[in-house]
Amino acid sequence: MPLYEVVFIARSDISQQQVDAIVDGIVAQAETDGAVVRKREYWGLRSLVYRIKKNRKGHYVLLGLEARAAFVKEIERQLFLNADILRLLILRVDSIDEAPSPILSRKGEDRGEHTRFSGKKPAGGGRFESGRRSNEGHHSDHTDLVNSGEE
Repeated sequence: MPLYEVVFIARSDISQQQVDAIVDGIVAQAETDGAVVRKREYWGLRSLVYRIKKNRKGHYVLLGLEARAAFVKEIERQLFLNADILRLLILRVDSIDEAPSPILSRKGEDRGEHTRFSGKKPAGGGRFESGRRSNEGHHSDHTDLVNSGEE
C-alpha cells in the first residue's frame, strides 16, 4: 500500500482533547479500512504566520499512514468538511521516518543554546554603537540633509 503524510491545523479555540478525538476518529476509520497509522505526532499549539479564518494560532498534527488511495480521499473529504480544521496537506511519500520529526525534536531541545549567534562579530562594532557610520574623507550624514531643509 502507498505511504502518505497528513498534516493538518485545527482551530486554536478547541482543546487538545478535541484534537485528539479527531485523530482518534481517523485512526479508528483506518483500522476498519485496513490502513495502518505508522506515525502520530501532536506538534502543539503554534502561531500561524498569517491569520486563517480569524485565527492567529492552531493545533498542528502529523500522521503517517499506509493506506489505499480511496481511504486517503475519504479522510481528505471528511477533514475538509470539519469546521475545526483550518488547513490540510496530504502528501504521498516514499517512506515514513519512524524517528521524531524535526519540529518535534527541536521542541524538546534547549532553544537558548541553539539560537544564539555563534559567528564572527561584525568589524564595525555592532548595531548598538552610536548608530552613525563615518566614511573616511567625507561626512555625509542624514541629519545634515534634514537640518538643511528646516532652515
